[in-house]
Amino acid sequence: MSGEVTVTGFGVRTAFGMGAEALRRGVFGGIPSFAATTRFDTAPYRTPMAGVAPDGPDAVEDWALRHALAQCGAEARDMAGLRPGAEAAVLLGVAGDSTSVTRYWRAADRHGEDRHGEDRHGGDRYGEGQGAGRVADAVPARLAELFAARLGLTGPRLTFTNACVASAAAIIHACRLISSGRTEVAVCAGGYLVEEETFGKFDSGRALSRDGMVRPFSADRSGLLLGDGVAAVVLESAGHARRRGARPLATVVGWGAATDAYHVSQPHPEGVGLAAAARQALRLAGDPEGAALGYVNAHGTGTKYNDGAETRGLRSVLGGRADAVPVSSTKSTTGHLLEAAGVVEFVITLLSLTDGVLPPTAGYTRPDPECDLDYVPNRPRRADARRALTLNAAFGGANTALVLERPR
Repeated sequence: MSGEVTVTGFGVRTAFGMGAEALRRGVFGGIPSFAATTRFDTAPYRTPMAGVAPDGPDAVEDWALRHALAQCGAEARDMAGLRPGAEAAVLLGVAGDSTSVTRYWRAADRHGEDRHGEDRHGGDRYGEGQGAGRVADAVPARLAELFAARLGLTGPRLTFTNACVASAAAIIHACRLISSGRTEVAVCAGGYLVEEETFGKFDSGRALSRDGMVRPFSADRSGLLLGDGVAAVVLESAGHARRRGARPLATVVGWGAATDAYHVSQPHPEGVGLAAAARQALRLAGDPEGAALGYVNAHGTGTKYNDGAETRGLRSVLGGRADAVPVSSTKSTTGHLLEAAGVVEFVITLLSLTDGVLPPTAGYTRPDPECDLDYVPNRPRRADARRALTLNAAFGGANTALVLERPR
């Protein structure tokens, strides 16, 4: 690796609120964020529960994805001390937000709109002219352009839409660009806000938890719940950070990506893809056996297939050290953040290293013989971890791994 990659800023929003303190209260406190959402009518579905901010039915429209990304991006930019006009690659992991488009087609006749997103009096009710706000939320490439413009950053832009590894893939690509000397600074972000389209799809696939809780690795786990998540991080070469006097929050010392292509929606039963990504990341970090690893932030969806496969994959990677490395799933508190999972969990992992606290797996009740690692059940744990691994997986067999190291 020709250039060390440092983290110099972040901004994050979840159902717990904005910023690191909200994560400390909720995620690190082991407090699940799940409640019956009033954001849309949940009567047709098996559960009304999601990890959403306490807001009303119009809040997703008012707190559109483009605005949430811009707020988190500005927090990260300001923490890092980047000035508007700075040159930085902008990499975004999103699926776009179909809510506004769906609402438009459902309500077009009722609100008297024409097909171009304008009402018949010539105005755009989203306030950005010619339906631009609606397009920005729905089209991933446009979101990246608008995100960069809002932050005042120049440089290349790229959007990743590969489901639940999207924002982790954005971070990995940024690390490759920086370590190879192709760019000095990158801002990586991802976002997902719970909406009815995706909620309905997961419900129809019977993937949502039946009891309103997410219990990763527990014998009585019954599925996942979706959650709000938006985050942005500033990555830069260590040399660039030193020259401008930026304080490094952590170093990204390893990254990996792999596909097992086993099934469109199920992981390989032995966690082959996740293990391959983790091995790549650890090798790049100069620690192929994971000897310096003090914590793993697992993908941990709380579903029958994922948790056992992930456990077996980690055992194959860590070998004899597997029982000694704490593993937890923060989806037990935030819910599954889909495209935003990678970057939000990256921030959580960073805080774990800098605070010296491991976030717990909330809702854990009793062990499953297939899930036999140390899952930090229910309560946070003090730990002097120097390095941590964060894992993500997605439909189609995509897997990512990132190794972070705290500053010395």
